[in-house]
Amino acid sequence: MSARFRALLFFAVASCATSHVSLTGELKYGKSAEEDYQAGNEELKKHNFAEATKFFEHVRTKYPFSKYAALADLRIADARFDQGHYLEAAESYQQFVKLHPNHEQADYAAYRVGLSHFKDAPSEFILFPPTYEKDQAQIRDAARTLDEFVRKYPESTYRPDAEKLFAQARARLAEHEWYVAQFYAKREHWAGAAGRLETLLREYPGSPREAAALYQLAELYLKQDERYRAQQKLQELIVKYPQDARRAQAEKLLASLR
Repeated sequence: MSARFRALLFFAVASCATSHVSLTGELKYGKSAEEDYQAGNEELKKHNFAEATKFFEHVRTKYPFSKYAALADLRIADARFDQGHYLEAAESYQQFVKLHPNHEQADYAAYRVGLSHFKDAPSEFILFPPTYEKDQAQIRDAARTLDEFVRKYPESTYRPDAEKLFAQARARLAEHEWYVAQFYAKREHWAGAAGRLETLLREYPGSPREAAALYQLAELYLKQDERYRAQQKLQELIVKYPQDARRAQAEKLLASLR
């Protein structure tokens, strides 16, 4: 096979992969911002991220005052998200909201900030430690930005998805506090364990660990000879969780403290 034939074959394959690339490998830009923006969208749908980004950047630089310039910014963020570059995507979405707060897709960008942080957080994998043992920085950022989103865009169509993600993020953060509290308790660091459980109750009320945290807090306060605080936690457990399996035990312990 001659070098010339190989080159022609290469360019033919390239032209099949995307209709917006010439036989010489150059992008074929259109005659308007809309045309180039749509070309970028087509490339993005095909996961041709490099080509898509070039089209969007072309729109931004050649047609900066066109409505498609702002949309191109948003699609560049989408391209970064689709490639798994979640931190870069979060920054791009955040920048879009900052520059275009009244844009019709501002709520979409704001939601994707939170989603990007959530996606960037450590995930569950059988060979790795559980997520609650890992760094929670991205989950905290996700919870914060999703909470801000729900407050700022209560009528957004993305609100249900944001609320679900927010609940998942809070549950993971609560589980992390529980994990650290058990770490301290096993080493008889009673004050440290109590502090983490208090954080769990204060920051993540209603979490699946709340009832257990209340009962364990009572035990931890008794170990530190803080009877009044122990009584408070037992009373709270009995009132808030009357059906909890620990209720009878809590009532018995509370009676012994009076």
